[in-house]
Amino acid sequence: STQQEMRNLSFEKEWNKKCKEIYTIAVNHGFWKKEPNDGERMALIHAEISEALESLREGNPSSNKIIEFSSLEEELADAVIRIMDYAFGKDLDIAGAILAKMEYNESREFMHGKTF
Repeated sequence: STQQEMRNLSFEKEWNKKCKEIYTIAVNHGFWKKEPNDGERMALIHAEISEALESLREGNPSSNKIIEFSSLEEELADAVIRIMDYAFGKDLDIAGAILAKMEYNESREFMHGKTF
């Protein structure tokens, strides 16, 4: 529908604007001084997910850095921030891929044919 297309365009525009902002902050703090090692970047994203798991294992306490959020929220935000930074720096269309994957998943069978 046209309304859905407008929402998708808005999402992509805002996502890309926020990616650029995140990337600029990272550049200004020295994280793009040299060409990134893709494996290291993937490992750092994975590390944030692991930290999110540890948050759950520890009862999901309040974040020490952004106290109005839980540590799980903070660590998942860190993972998304790292993904957005990497995506902008590598000129990847993650917003478009998210929308395409959502559309694809809508057409898949219940539980994608899996038991869990």
